[in-house]
This record gives sequence, C-alpha cells and structure tokens, in this order.
Amino acid sequence: MLTLPAGRRSKYVVLALALVFFIGLASQAGKFEGIQKNESSSFLPGDAESVKALEAIQQLPGGELAPAVIVFEREGGLTEADRQRVNETRTKLNENRPELVLEAQEPVFSEDGAAALIVQPVQPGGGVGDKFELAVQEIADRAGESSDGLEVKLTGAAGYSLDAIKVFGGVNGPLLLAAASIVLVLLIAIYRSPIFWAIPFFSVVLAEAASRGAGYVLGEAGLTINGQTGGILPVLVFGAGTDYALLLVSRYREELRRHEDKHEAVAIAMKSAGPAILASGGTVIAALLCLSLADVNSTAGLGPVGAVGVVLAMMSMLTVLPALLAITGRNAFWSPFDTIPHAGQAGVDEEHGFWRGVGNRVASRPRAVWVTGTIVLLVMAANVLALDANQTQDNQFRGEVDSVTGQEILTRNFAAGASAPTDIVVPDRSNVERVTQAASEFGQVRPGTSGEAGTALSVTFPNAPYSREALDTIPKLREAIGEAGLVGGPSAQEYDLREAANRDNKLIIPLTLLVVFGILVLLLRAIVAPLLLIASVIVSFAAALGVGIFVSDYIFGFTGVGPTLPLLAFVFLVALGIDYNIFLMARVREEAQQHGTREGTLRGLAVTGAVITGAGIVLAGTFGALAVLPLVVLTQIGFIVAFGVLLDTFVVRSVIVPAAVIDIGRRVWWPSKLAKESRDTARAPTE
Repeated sequence: MLTLPAGRRSKYVVLALALVFFIGLASQAGKFEGIQKNESSSFLPGDAESVKALEAIQQLPGGELAPAVIVFEREGGLTEADRQRVNETRTKLNENRPELVLEAQEPVFSEDGAAALIVQPVQPGGGVGDKFELAVQEIADRAGESSDGLEVKLTGAAGYSLDAIKVFGGVNGPLLLAAASIVLVLLIAIYRSPIFWAIPFFSVVLAEAASRGAGYVLGEAGLTINGQTGGILPVLVFGAGTDYALLLVSRYREELRRHEDKHEAVAIAMKSAGPAILASGGTVIAALLCLSLADVNSTAGLGPVGAVGVVLAMMSMLTVLPALLAITGRNAFWSPFDTIPHAGQAGVDEEHGFWRGVGNRVASRPRAVWVTGTIVLLVMAANVLALDANQTQDNQFRGEVDSVTGQEILTRNFAAGASAPTDIVVPDRSNVERVTQAASEFGQVRPGTSGEAGTALSVTFPNAPYSREALDTIPKLREAIGEAGLVGGPSAQEYDLREAANRDNKLIIPLTLLVVFGILVLLLRAIVAPLLLIASVIVSFAAALGVGIFVSDYIFGFTGVGPTLPLLAFVFLVALGIDYNIFLMARVREEAQQHGTREGTLRGLAVTGAVITGAGIVLAGTFGALAVLPLVVLTQIGFIVAFGVLLDTFVVRSVIVPAAVIDIGRRVWWPSKLAKESRDTARAPTE
C-alpha cells in the first residue's frame, strides 16, 4: 500500500486524488479564525463554579455584562479642561449607543483629583462575535486618545477582551509568513538546489492549508478553539511535515545511488522510511490526543486539532511527496553546488561520514559519555524549581497594551478591583443578607439584579482582578459563603482556570508517557530500549524547561509562565523528541539484526545523523517563529520547544542515547530475540 505512489501509472492517480482531498479541505482555511473563541470563560469546564455563576447571571435581567472602563489621569492633577473632557466623553458614549452597549455611568473622580473613570457595561453577545468587538472598539474610539499630558485608556473586562481579540486576530498572517519563510530557507540550504526545494515545500504547504480547513470543521462541530491553537497549528504542521519529508527524501536519495530506476528507488524508500514516519506520526498523534482529556477547554481543543494537523502532514508526505518524487525523478536534484545522485555513486554510508566519526568517539567511552551528559542535563533542569505559573491577563502581552496600562492607572487611583468586580449569585433570596455580610469582609459589596435564578451581588476587591492577592481571595470567599452562593467573574474564572490546569498536569503528563511508552514497545519489540528513550526525553524536557524559565525571567524579562505552558511544552517535546529517537532506533534495530547492537548503533547513527539534524533545525526554526507574536505564552512555548528540540537533536539523540545503548549492549532489546545475539563482542574502531 505504501508503494502505490511509486507506480508508473498509479503515481498520477494517487497525486490527483490527494490534491482533490487536500484542496477541498484547504478551501475552508479562510474561515478558521472566525470560529476561534478567546474569552476566558470558554476555556473552562462546564462544572467550574465560575461557569455555573455565569450561566445563572445570563438568566437574570440584563444578563452577563462586561464593563468597559475608561480611565483618565494627569500627573499633578486633572485640570478644569480635563474634567470637561471627562464629562463630554460620557455624553459621547451615550449618544446613539451601538448594539450590546448599555448606558455609561456617571464619572467617578479620585480623592486626590488626579484621575477619573467612566464605566460603560457591554453585553458580550456570545463572547467573541464581530458585534462585540465593534461595540467595544466604538467605545474606545469615542473615548479618544491621550493628549497634552492627559492619559486616556480603555480597560476592564471589555478592554482586555478587545486587546485579546486584536492580538489573536493578527496571529495567522505573520506566523504563517514567518514559518513558511523559515522552512523555505532551510530547505534551500539543506538541498542546495534551485529546483528540488519546491517539491517538499509544496507538499507541506498543502497540508498546512488543509489543516486549517479541518480546524474550521472541528470548530463548527463544537470544539473550543482559541488563538493559541490557531498559532500553534501551522507551526506544528510545518515542522512535523518537513521532518517527515526530510526523512523520506534522505532515504530516496540513498536508494537513487543504488538503483537506476527512480520508481524502484521511491518504492524502497517508502518501504524503509514509511513505517518510521507512520510510527513517528502515530506517536505525536497519540500524545496530542491525550490533551483531549484536559479540563481546560482550550487545551482539550488543541489536542484533536493538532492531531488532525499531524495526520494531514503525514498523509501528504506519504502520498503527494512520493508521487512528485516519482514523477520528477533524480533530475530535480540538479544543483550548481552538488551532483545529481546516480546509481553507483558514493555518498553517506554506514561506515563513513561525520556522524560515524561522532559515534566512534562516543563508543570509545560510552558510560562516561552518557553519565556526564545526563549530569549536565540535570544541572540545566535545576531551574525548574523556580517555576512561577502566575502569568495572568495582566502580563500575557508583550509590549504596552491599553487594557494593562489602564489597569495600572486604575490601581494607582481607585480600588484596583473596580475594573472587573467579582460576581456572586445567591439562588435563595433568604441568604442574600448573610452572603452580603460574609462577602463584605473581602471587599465592597453592591447589590445587583434579581430574577428566577436568584440575586446577583458585585464585590470589588482592593487588589487588581488578576493579581495573586485577588486570586487567593477566591477560595476564601467561596469558603465564607459556602453553598449559599456561586462565585464568578474574571478573578474567579482565572482561579478556576489554574485549578483545572493543575488537574490536567497531574493526569495528562503520566498518561502521555504511558501511551508513548506503549507505542515504543510495539515498534522496537522491547522494554528496556523504550524505557531508556522515555527517560532520555524526560530529562531533556526538564533541561529545556529549566533553561526556558531562566531565559524567560532574566533575558526576556517576562513575569512567570501561564498555567498551561508546562503541559503543552511537555507534550510537544515528548512527542516530537521521541520522533528523532524513533528515526534513529528504527534504523539501529534494522542494522543490529545484521551487525550486532554496538556496530548497528554506529551504522544507524552514521546514516540518520544528517537527516535528523536537519529535521531538528527545521522544527526548531518553525517553533521559533512563535516569537514573532506579541503573546508571552507563545513566545515562551516557542523558545522552550525550539531549544528542547535542538538539545535533543545535537546532544540527547546524537550522543547520550547512542552511548547508553552501546553501554547496555544487546540487553537493550530485552525481551526480544535480538537481546540474545552475541555479535556485540566485536569492538568498533575508535577513529
């Protein structure tokens, strides 16, 4: 089945059918951004208390409201002209109000006269629709810009939402351009051909466009997809797809030097590299699908969307790419810098080349190499102890953002929690007085509307709504009012998001390891080797996370990491890091059957070293493209995954794993028959 694209006639049929399928999905790619949801409440599981409170509020008169808070501040105090502008702004806000926008409240001036604020409630209208964005943008436009020393900013829940929509809405264009450019440059550099790069590049671009179309279909089916998923998906498809392309093309090029017939070369390459690509892709897909069990809806949505993206990347590399290789033949490799591969031509083989030299040096003292390497990785991992998962909406953006600056102004001059009060819904009206008294211990309580669902109360904390102090107040407030009320609002949603993320970490990380271990056992038909590979990836991940935290804190100057970052970085690094070990160990096992484990490891490293290194550089480059986005969490994920992939490619896969395999010897294949072979007694040359 894998060799169908290599047939003299079937290659055209396979290519035609594949193009119809991929182009059909790609036709829906433009709608992908339209189904993304970026409001905090959509990330939470339905049983979260803040979600239940939101559902109850939506049943009350007026429903859910997101306050847009316009703040004014002048150093040294507001002038009479400033006060006049504040009052005129309220008048503008109430003239011909857009749909979803309620009446702006009277201005409130600070005690020292340095600042003022106006609150105008907005109905979210589903959270992320164009109407909501346009309504809040209209408020910002009517509030006007800062001028002549008077600072004017829009903040509050509506302000934060508008900034998030703007940032996420601009993700796909710059990210696609950056990722595609990186892949294009690296493919040209790797193949040194003015022609050949177009074949794998076209194959991966086709898969990426189809993946966004598939993402739209999944979103329409009810899956929660946000801008974070939209940003990671193209990077994942570009990276994984290019990796698979490099592996297949490397084996195809190797076979062109052994066979005159291009169709035979493609067929043999598919038989050899195809199973490794399927195993590698299957591992990534299985690891991503583990995310679908997450309580955090945005994380759960990333799992199936990412998995479908990898499936499409793998399908394209097993259909479109080999069919194009069979059609274009060896002449596509033409280059002024290299020769076209011909039968009988010398190339990289199992006994020569740079990576064979590396392997020989590793084999001279394998135990010292892998022990020293592991110690270095553990030292790098030590900074994981400094992990601070307290990144919130206040510090999720890179650079200056109006909603964050506005919150800082509000905090200096008013009760910091005024921009996003905490909601309490009391179902039984007889408990309202008791709940009000209990809640007053934590902030200023104001009565709200009443209806069949109960009575709403609003609590303004003295601290900023996304501060650590405010989040720590939520469980105390819930304990104080007991079952008499439901606590919701932005602070409660942020707290519930963190609690759900902590549960996800405890469930999904060990589950992912178990799933990946099972796949490795089936692939390598052993237990010791999979245990070794899993251990190597865990240590590599810890080292990458430790370095990532250090760089984030002391070089980038970011404040903490998001609650979902450790899990996402873990899944990507484990799944993608195992990829390279699969590429290596599948070839090592093949060679070990003929030459023993020691020589098989050296031969496997010699022929896979260059392609795996190239694949690692491509994958690191594509994830590094996330750094172009103005979101802290995506920048952090991009750096950690890129660094981790390079660490795995150049150190773990090329040095530590081969050293450990050689040191363990044939026992690494236990309990398979290969563990009983005695060919390992022959020593390999050290030079």
